[in-house]
Amino acid sequence: MPFTTLITAAELKQHIDNPTFVILDCRAELSDSNAGAAAFVAGHIPGAQHADADRDLSDKSPGPGGAFRGRHPLPSQEAFIEKLRDWGVYPNSQVIAYDAHGGMFAARLWWMLRWVGHHGVAVLDGGLSAWQAVGGELTTDVINRPRGSITLQPSLASTVGADDVLANLSARAKTVLDARAGDRFRGENETIDPVGGRIPGAKNRFFKDNLQANGRFKPAEQLRAELSALVKNPAATIAQCGSGISACHNLLSMEIAGLSGAALYPGSWSEWCADPSRPVATGQE
Repeated sequence: MPFTTLITAAELKQHIDNPTFVILDCRAELSDSNAGAAAFVAGHIPGAQHADADRDLSDKSPGPGGAFRGRHPLPSQEAFIEKLRDWGVYPNSQVIAYDAHGGMFAARLWWMLRWVGHHGVAVLDGGLSAWQAVGGELTTDVINRPRGSITLQPSLASTVGADDVLANLSARAKTVLDARAGDRFRGENETIDPVGGRIPGAKNRFFKDNLQANGRFKPAEQLRAELSALVKNPAATIAQCGSGISACHNLLSMEIAGLSGAALYPGSWSEWCADPSRPVATGQE
């Protein structure tokens, strides 16, 4: 059976020479678009390739009519499939994503693989530090895998757009779950969010709340209890954040907890607040 949510460092170490495993280093810094690539060059898990959050996991071209789509809008599914083939991903590949940020960027890749219908994808629980804690070595060697043949399959994930979120403000049929830190959610961090606040009616689940003190994900039972207090119906939930990255951490946590079916709002707050006609809430919930 493939790994479909998390893989431990010990498990990855057992499979490090498995040719069906494709390891992708997702380290990145939102404040420095070159930091992830530099970290990869300095040392990475053997066999890994770098997945760049800005260039590989996003397409920053505008939408129809030049519309701003947020800071990290999704590429087309077809373009992402081509990138996966470049990385050597086949239909039977087990993809492993890791980072050094609690799984925030790795979860984005995990979600995107599911978005194009690939089931065998997991996040390294605890990231790079967990790998090193079990004696895993780092290398500066760069590999070139044979081009893969993955094809687009029926999606295992869903998205909503700004118009869907706007319509929900009246219907209130779905819960909007915001993965940003509390100060950003309340509109108190203008350094990161020039337009502070949140989508009216949203609930807050900072993505780091899904983690234990050691940086690994909380047990499934604990995640289920905590998330169920916020999300009554997973299939009627919209996950969002600043730009569609950390929201995927909540989606992964919901999947671990057995609360499947929530949708991602890829544009998230960065797209939402770019249109001054869209309503904004601030302060406490």
